Amino acid sequence: MTRKTRRITGVAFAAVCAAAVAAPALAAPATPMHGGGGHGGHHWPWPVPSRYADLQILSFNDFHGNLEAPSGSSGRLQTGPASTDTTNVGGVEYLATHLKQARVGHKNTVTVAAGDMVGASPLLSAAFHDEPTVESLNKLGLDITAVGNHEFDEGYKELQRLQRGGCIDDGDGANNQNSCPAGRFKGADFQYLAANVVEKRTGRTILPSYAIKRFPNGARVGFIGMTLKDTPSIVTASGIAGLEFKDEVATANALVPKLKRQGVNAIVVLVHQGGTPPASTPYDYTCKGGGTLSADSPIIPIVKNLRPEIDMVISGHTHQPYVCAIPDSNGKPRLVTSASSFGRLYNDTEVRYDRWTQDLVRPTEADSRNNLVTRTVAADPAQTTLIAKYKELVKTIASKIVGTISADVTKTQNVAGESQLGDLIADAQLADPSVVTGGQTPVIGFMNPGGIRADLTYANSPYGEPAGKVTFEEAFTVQPFNNYLVSMTLTGQQVYDVLNQQWAGANAGTAAKVLQVSKGFSYTHNGSSVVDGTVALNGTPIDKAASYRIVTNNFLSDGGDNFPAFRDGAGKYFGGLDIDAFANYLTGLEGQGGYTPGPLTRITRTP
Repeated sequence: MTRKTRRITGVAFAAVCAAAVAAPALAAPATPMHGGGGHGGHHWPWPVPSRYADLQILSFNDFHGNLEAPSGSSGRLQTGPASTDTTNVGGVEYLATHLKQARVGHKNTVTVAAGDMVGASPLLSAAFHDEPTVESLNKLGLDITAVGNHEFDEGYKELQRLQRGGCIDDGDGANNQNSCPAGRFKGADFQYLAANVVEKRTGRTILPSYAIKRFPNGARVGFIGMTLKDTPSIVTASGIAGLEFKDEVATANALVPKLKRQGVNAIVVLVHQGGTPPASTPYDYTCKGGGTLSADSPIIPIVKNLRPEIDMVISGHTHQPYVCAIPDSNGKPRLVTSASSFGRLYNDTEVRYDRWTQDLVRPTEADSRNNLVTRTVAADPAQTTLIAKYKELVKTIASKIVGTISADVTKTQNVAGESQLGDLIADAQLADPSVVTGGQTPVIGFMNPGGIRADLTYANSPYGEPAGKVTFEEAFTVQPFNNYLVSMTLTGQQVYDVLNQQWAGANAGTAAKVLQVSKGFSYTHNGSSVVDGTVALNGTPIDKAASYRIVTNNFLSDGGDNFPAFRDGAGKYFGGLDIDAFANYLTGLEGQGGYTPGPLTRITRTP
């Protein structure tokens, strides 16, 4: 059986479904038939099926290529009432084992995901264009996933390659990346779905909009998959050039009649958009433990406005754990789940399929549970072998020591929004010579906090290096996007505009988008705007009419994270990769004994 034939027997995709003939609904079971006539009576030779069939939906989200167990805070979850009550979790070797154990006794099971399987990945995966992660997910038994915004980090053509397979002619390791190091890449056995991502030139979706899972017991469930409509504001412009991202609700609602015409009444939405539970609470607190999602959570209006025929929503993007019921437009509760991130949790939802209506009995919060991916189970041998293979292939790049730190350097932001790692990275960008052009040297560096993906931990020693030594792999895990640095000229007024956009528009009401800034630059804010006159460079207030050379990454330069003021910068000049600037800066500090985190005094907040 070919790979294509094998896949269609389990999951029928949009192109196939269009030609499918809808099966008639099953009638209510009659009394068991008895024969008659000269041969005497006999029972019907098989038992009459019950009205309801049990199905299992396993799900996770925001895996981000974390094949190995994540380190630091990225590898823990709060499991008790105090923020210090944590458990070490994650690692695909253990996720695979947990999923296998969860499937025991369930013949009718499907494993799905809600996007960001790749992108912003640790070096072990990113060094090979995330091919190792796709291979791992194949072995894991993933059936279907929505696309997330990070699936577009290297452009949608690359996403399509991950689906279908094939190699990139990338110079055999140029920019610390190497496609097909072992000779071939067959692509994903699972199906990516992108219902709301349309190529402007053709008007067609870049990948199928939905998939129909056919279970051994005859049940059929349609899965609609899509990413958040705001993807263009949070990824590099080149990654989504030529694409249109349509509204999630309108897209899903339009597909419901198409599925129903094929006799598919059981419908689940996989969407890469999410909600926010209360801070510093256990992983199982929201909503089953008493917590509720923040009222401004983007997932809430999506779930409320989806057509009532949609039975359940599996979400992601915010990296949060929750199992909640949100009323639909008719006021009927509809389950929505999210399983944190990095393979630290998986969700198990037990549902009932009604053979009479060919629909799901809507699952409730009681039917769904997020489960810890503990590391106390046996590691999955196939995943262990895959990790070992790529660790050997990446070793030359990964094990190189690039610097020294005297203590943990964390991405945790203080009340004003400043972090140790933010300071370090902004300083590295400011010091990078690749962005100096025409004698113009940047004097201010800006870094988006969402681009800082992990802590630098003092005790890490993945290659046996002494404590405090930082390898290229550890540095890359902090900054995994391979963004380019861009220098530009802003007026003092534009600098104010940039800073005020931290709380304006789509960034209103959150401290999560507070930009990290370089040494010598400082300001005060009140949580909603900059205090006028406090923006200073080396202690001198900036002149709103003067010009200042600044440096940032190409993501922010394109207006990413809702900072359009960067787009208006003059004299833009592209330098080298951000990871190279970071690694080189750490190396340059070796003569001074390495890097020691300093006080967080660049950004202050008024009471």
